[in-house]
Amino acid sequence: MELIVLRHARPIAEVRGDGEGTADPPLAPIGVQQAIATAAYLADRGINHVAASTMRRAIETAQPLADSLGLTIEEIDDLKEADHFRNQYTPVEDMDRDHEVVREYLQDPMSIFGGDYDGFRARITSAFNQIINTHQSQTVAVFCHGMVMGVFLQTILGHENPLALHADYCGVMRVTASSTGFRTVRSVNETSHVHHLLG
Repeated sequence: MELIVLRHARPIAEVRGDGEGTADPPLAPIGVQQAIATAAYLADRGINHVAASTMRRAIETAQPLADSLGLTIEEIDDLKEADHFRNQYTPVEDMDRDHEVVREYLQDPMSIFGGDYDGFRARITSAFNQIINTHQSQTVAVFCHGMVMGVFLQTILGHENPLALHADYCGVMRVTASSTGFRTVRSVNETSHVHHLLG
């Protein structure tokens, strides 16, 4: 089967106060355009199923494609981003060295995984394995997040650095996979469809 794995489109920044839950921002206006362009790019790729992280930015990116294909989005909680527990979200382009996340990252790059890299890796691996086992011989578009894509690629290629891949907004990674465990990376971070919409 073929996995078409995508990072979400650009969201807005969001800060929630105490007791207001974790940050889960919608797409920015430019992100909506990116999602629409991505749907047009993938419309004739023979996609049988659309899945997404339960985070709003992933679902909103997946929606135009699902609508155009007449499919319902399967929401998968285990595909949510490593920072899902935070009460604020700032697009990385808007961060400076004084931002809390940047300070934490500079002190310890693995802090991006909330102190549980092994748990993060295990849950996303399980999520992708479930998709692969459930949709054999199909093409599935999976809308998720940068760290999810980076660690999934790491598990396939066997390299040591889970932060080696930077996926652009709506960047596409293609993986051929089988229920036997065989995985082949066919492309990483395709962005021609949104090149005119990336800053």
